Amino acid sequence: MVEVIHKGAYLVDGQIVWAGEAAGQEPPALAREKTIAYSILRAHQKGTDRDKLRLKFDALISHDITFVGIIQTAKASGLKEFPIPYAMTNCHNSLCAVGGTINEDDHAFGLSAAKKYGGIYVPPNQAVIHQYARERLAGCGKMILGSDSHTRYGAYGCMGVGEGGGELVKQLLENTYDVPAPEVVLVYLTGQPRKGVGPQDVALALVAATFPKGDVKNKILEFVGPGVQNLSADFRIGIDVMTTETSCLSSIWETDDTIRAYYENIGRPEEYRPLHPQNGAYYDSVVTIDLSRVECMIALPFHPSIAYPIHELQSRPEEILAQVEENCNKQLGGKVTMDLTRNIVDGKITCDQGVIVGCSGGMYENIVEAAAILKGHSIGNGYFDMSVYPSSTPISLAITKNGAAAALMEAGCVMKPAFCGPCFGAGDTPANNTLSIRHATRNFANREGSKPGSGQISAVALMDARSIAATARNGGVLTAATDIDYESPTAEELRYHFDGSVYDKRVYNGFGKADPAADLRYGPNIKDWPQMPKLEEDLLVKLCAVIHDPVTTTDELIPSGETSSYRSNPIGLSEFALSRRVPEYVGRSKAVRALEEQRERGEAPAEVLAVLEKVGGDAERTTVGSCIYAEKPGDGSAREQAASCQKVLGGFANICREYATKRYRSNCINWGIVPFTLPEGADFPYEDGDWVYVPGIKKAIADEVEDIPAQVITADGEIHPLQLRCAGLTADERQILQEGCLMNYYAAGYGKD
Repeated sequence: MVEVIHKGAYLVDGQIVWAGEAAGQEPPALAREKTIAYSILRAHQKGTDRDKLRLKFDALISHDITFVGIIQTAKASGLKEFPIPYAMTNCHNSLCAVGGTINEDDHAFGLSAAKKYGGIYVPPNQAVIHQYARERLAGCGKMILGSDSHTRYGAYGCMGVGEGGGELVKQLLENTYDVPAPEVVLVYLTGQPRKGVGPQDVALALVAATFPKGDVKNKILEFVGPGVQNLSADFRIGIDVMTTETSCLSSIWETDDTIRAYYENIGRPEEYRPLHPQNGAYYDSVVTIDLSRVECMIALPFHPSIAYPIHELQSRPEEILAQVEENCNKQLGGKVTMDLTRNIVDGKITCDQGVIVGCSGGMYENIVEAAAILKGHSIGNGYFDMSVYPSSTPISLAITKNGAAAALMEAGCVMKPAFCGPCFGAGDTPANNTLSIRHATRNFANREGSKPGSGQISAVALMDARSIAATARNGGVLTAATDIDYESPTAEELRYHFDGSVYDKRVYNGFGKADPAADLRYGPNIKDWPQMPKLEEDLLVKLCAVIHDPVTTTDELIPSGETSSYRSNPIGLSEFALSRRVPEYVGRSKAVRALEEQRERGEAPAEVLAVLEKVGGDAERTTVGSCIYAEKPGDGSAREQAASCQKVLGGFANICREYATKRYRSNCINWGIVPFTLPEGADFPYEDGDWVYVPGIKKAIADEVEDIPAQVITADGEIHPLQLRCAGLTADERQILQEGCLMNYYAAGYGKD
């Protein structure tokens, strides 16, 4: 089905030739330039160092839990006008009944910013962020940067990168996105999917094969091969959007007449051009996917990589669910108990809810196929219910006109507007201890809206829309779509008749029409960033959260869902930091922040003086902050608040074995949090309340020293040596850390040449 091959290879006359067997080919470093990925990267490269990319993008995109903070940061850093198209969609904070007026205040702020700085504003429920980008910003050979981790448009020949807001601020201020030149992985497709198998099935199989061992982390996936031509545009993008869950940097596909027809259909034929690797292109490793062998899949809590063929789960449900349940409860830390095996009834797995939603599930073809499976049937009047969220108003119009929406409603499904809520825990939260099956992007803990700290827990399993519809047709009993006899939609029914008139009527497109005289519209919950302190010569940090889970997600660092309404209020939002994982963290970090505030007033606290006395430190030259230790933090969302909340609370360092994603590490740097790692194999037996002293940290960063000695002062007064690493910083990143954060960096006059 999916095979990962850790060998370099050339693509010669469309065939894979392993590096050791490729006579007469160019060296890998030169032949890698023949990939589609590098043809696009080099076209956007602004630096001269071929090993260190400095990229400028063609367009930017954000949604309404990120764009306020981005604009506030850019405004504080000297923003005058958006230099490239910047679209602000309103698809996350669309539930305006939550929190009074504050969500709609964010929307009004976004429209006013579009008018003032020359941006694009997409009103609530018109489109989810990525569907708007696909239909109105993507183009072959282009690059788009988005403040959402699922910024992936490779199937349309456009490289998308998801990052934290700080990286978008840099682009708005006409600086570059800096990243080491990445490796490229060939994803070679053969075969053709069987009836009932959808893009989510292929995606989950790919994630399961690549994520656990980090096979493609921070690399670019390049999809080619004879199987590509057997996939529709919707099918391709349905796989592509989920590549984020492999932890790759970006993705790109070869293009053909199917993609040409896509651009013609959306009224932008000029954006198409054929993209193919040059003969002899070199790839650092290979993933092969035989589409004909892909089965209907299910990803169990709490990660898209915990994926099984549905038939395998059906064959041994007690064994698999018991193991997953045990792992989940271990991750939940005893706060609440998940009972997945309760869903086994008479040897069959029962589900309580089905949701087709967002940038992965709410695509036109997924909905039409689901409607075909459910046509003439009923989801029943028991505990099982089902919601369908088309990913844009044009898709809603199309399924209304062709009858698919009617078929779903006649079966008992509820049709809803474009909204990302169920993907991150705002909307369609299921009942306690129930199982929801979703064609969405993630199934991390609490992404369905439950609150383990309050004794609430429910579970999400990811599936393709086709198998969700099959399960709904079977009254909630888990069913693979390949096991259902249904009449496939005709070619005409599967053809998406795009009508962009609603965008023309409702979207404000002000790019190139900035009005400096326009006022920004604020609400009571929209706050400026507090003043961030600079880094002194030495650093003393107190461990305020020590987490030994294998992976710590951004949802744990700053929860999604109920926190969304506070994303425009840095101080208010910081109160939620680590609230679902280490609820004591906020109070501990605030106490350390108070120590630093006292030190800055020239009144060095006795606690700090006592610690520094043990190691010969000087309070006048030592920044005091809080620190988080986690084994592998930052998997999942690009949201910068996972780092900014730490900084607002006084955070100055993180220590880990590795960062789960580049985007979280970048967020830490942009907010002035030193991203330490441990040497390979090192122990970290230290606990909450222990101090870590790093003398000469500012000079070490400035001098590009990567191995940095430190000392741990334990709560009982013992002193232990600790070796830290801070590797791979760019010149700009080193300066940002010294200044204390990106805003301080710009305020000091850097980054404006």
